[in-house]
Amino acid sequence: MIGCSDPAAIWRPSPNFGVRAEGTRTDLLILHYTDMATAEAAIAWLCDPVSQVSCHYVVAEDGAITQLVSEADRAWHAGVSSWHGETDINSRSIGIEIANAGHDHGYPDFPDMQIEAVIRLGRDIVVRNRIKPENVLAHSDVAPARKRDPGEKFPWARLAAAGVGHHVAPEPLSGGRSLGRGDLGASVGALQAILMLYGYGIDVTGEFDDGTEQVITAFQRHFRPEQVDGIADASTIATLHKLYRALAPPGMQVSASPLGR
Repeated sequence: MIGCSDPAAIWRPSPNFGVRAEGTRTDLLILHYTDMATAEAAIAWLCDPVSQVSCHYVVAEDGAITQLVSEADRAWHAGVSSWHGETDINSRSIGIEIANAGHDHGYPDFPDMQIEAVIRLGRDIVVRNRIKPENVLAHSDVAPARKRDPGEKFPWARLAAAGVGHHVAPEPLSGGRSLGRGDLGASVGALQAILMLYGYGIDVTGEFDDGTEQVITAFQRHFRPEQVDGIADASTIATLHKLYRALAPPGMQVSASPLGR
């Protein structure tokens, strides 16, 4: 195995990989779910040359870790995606697939032993590669129009508390004003701007269109999972601003919420 320091990990090489783009640094960790019935079925598919997909690691429900691609190589896990304007996410990232049947097949909870293994592996990866907490992302963060994984049941707060990822306590649901599909104006533009500054692939148009709804939905799955509906309510917007302020350099002013909170 190349990269993983977990002595219990299994090495099962996949042929589905390539060379990272010249000059890129591995600065992203992308978490997925497998969307398949079993971890073994997912590993078989990720190792099948017909599939043209792979990842660096698979974490089974019982916490077993299988490495498929060397961290030095470019696994094919992110697909069409972007973050901070960069589109070759595969060249910049390490991908972990977490065995889970997914939204279309009952979306079971993630077992504790599985999450503990993800934390152990993720912490090892971010320390060795000096990956910033805010660069530990969901597949849905980098591909909000296509992906839902690992989804709103994934315990991001637990990972962040263990040193894997960026998280703030979500603001409680409170009703009140919101922004949704079809809304226009400066408030929508301000919302789009802060999502873009955080890293999401979104255009600042001032129109709450399908793409904006998809990005808000992805944001909610990761950072405000109590209600995932694509509507930018007061709780969602306040959580976004709180998250962004946590990254702002000391003394930097962050503009007020578009809803005036």
